[in-house]
Amino acid sequence: MKKILKIILALVLFSVSFPVNSYFVTYKEQYYRLFHVHLIQYPDDSMENIYWLEQAIKAPFANPLYALAQIENEIQWEKYRYLFNMHLHIKLIEQYLFLGNKWNKRSAFFYNAPFKEQNLESLDIAETSYRSALFYWDEVLLWAGKANERRFRWVDLPKVRFWQDEAIRIERGTLDYGRTIQRELDLIQRNREKFSEMENYYMIQDTSD
Repeated sequence: MKKILKIILALVLFSVSFPVNSYFVTYKEQYYRLFHVHLIQYPDDSMENIYWLEQAIKAPFANPLYALAQIENEIQWEKYRYLFNMHLHIKLIEQYLFLGNKWNKRSAFFYNAPFKEQNLESLDIAETSYRSALFYWDEVLLWAGKANERRFRWVDLPKVRFWQDEAIRIERGTLDYGRTIQRELDLIQRNREKFSEMENYYMIQDTSD
């Protein structure tokens, strides 16, 4: 995280030196555009995305003229804000799941005994990531509930229809990261118990000679 913050600080200082080609990032929509997913996602990529998404959550909305959807009235504007907040928290969950999956040990084989402590440490890191994701799921449910209120049923926002689909899937239970995360936490606990019970009878030997 410190590495990411240093990079961001360097970029900010660099942009100040060239004001003609730079602008201040102030609004949710601007921060969201800095979020991006790589074909191959490394932990540093996830940490960078988490930073931008957390900044987006804290930032104010831009004027409706600059929204990511076409806004023509106040009820569209209200639904847009609920959907955007929901979507930002979903993206945060996904980034924490990426992180957790990097360290999660999905199986505890007997021959992993020599690396017992390292595997237990990896499981601790994975659990921390998953529990962070679980925290954001409560926020997703809050904003999805607001976006799914009856008065918004016939309010359509075509440019962010994917967000609307996410809200509907949450309401129907077909998008349930809470269940997904709990399944991963249960797996971690089972593998943690297996690793803890292992005794190192399988020393690694050099058989190259």
